[in-house]
Amino acid sequence: MLGIGAPLLGAPEPTERADAARNRRLLLDTAQQLVREHGVDALTMDELAKRAGVGKGTVFRRFGSRSGLMRALLDHSERKYQDAFMFGPPPLGPGAPPMRRLVAFGRARLLDIEVEGELHRAAEISEAGERYTGGPYNLLKTHVSILLREAGAAGEIPLLADTVLAVLDAPLVMYQMRVLGYDRVQIGDNWEAFIERIVGPRPPVE
Repeated sequence: MLGIGAPLLGAPEPTERADAARNRRLLLDTAQQLVREHGVDALTMDELAKRAGVGKGTVFRRFGSRSGLMRALLDHSERKYQDAFMFGPPPLGPGAPPMRRLVAFGRARLLDIEVEGELHRAAEISEAGERYTGGPYNLLKTHVSILLREAGAAGEIPLLADTVLAVLDAPLVMYQMRVLGYDRVQIGDNWEAFIERIVGPRPPVE
């Protein structure tokens, strides 16, 4: 299991030059913006090169193929999310009561799925059997397990953490939004009510 202190998934190799790592981040930030503005279908190697102002060969050398770019982009997004809940400001990051952090965790995840849901769904489908044993899922599970324990949740914490994370499953959330017609706020409110039923109501704001 990947612990909270473990390196973030997909971090550049230590031997990668600082300028190369910086250029890679700039390309991925540009790709992320393209997805948020126009959807995942708009993300092509040609369009990324055009938007980033580089040659298409540069993009291919960096990511190899569109599927390689998609994997790198999802990893980039996951690392930003991990950094926010591990080191960012409260209530998502440290410094807030565990109940508030759990609620913020879910609402932040829903926002991430809303803007990059196709990436998450594609990753979950492709990972299939490895999904629950891989580092990304187990980092989230470790974080949620810690917060559940700190909030005083009863029961088998590992099982409970899996149940909690299932509510934030990307294909399920996208079905709720696109087919059932719920928006992110409604699903977030349901998430908060679900967490309150598990660990009790949130403490009052001081």
